[in-house]
Amino acid sequence: QVQVVESGGGLVHTGQSLRLSCTVSGSIRIDITRWYRQAPGKQRELVASIINGGSTNYGDFVKGRFTISRDNAKNTVYLQMNSLEPEDTAVYYCNVFSIQSMQNFRGQGTQVTVAS
Repeated sequence: QVQVVESGGGLVHTGQSLRLSCTVSGSIRIDITRWYRQAPGKQRELVASIINGGSTNYGDFVKGRFTISRDNAKNTVYLQMNSLEPEDTAVYYCNVFSIQSMQNFRGQGTQVTVAS
């Protein structure tokens, strides 16, 4: 059984940083990991993604503030978020995709709140 667990959210102030973690358990090869976020009343948007080969992609709003990385030994993908703004307040979700099983798995999300 595959489980995806996000952690690292919390309450910070404008300009501060957070590092989110997405840890996957279970016997499955993960090929693509994506971080999404959803704020109240807004549509879900892609924050960042990373594939097995290491290529990364970011939403336009990131503007160089966030970095996605992976530690294969720990089955964990990180999202380092710097220079946080109140507009970054949202629930952040980790979504992983396995080409082998053609399945997506998502965690429960972690709340990020940025106070001005």
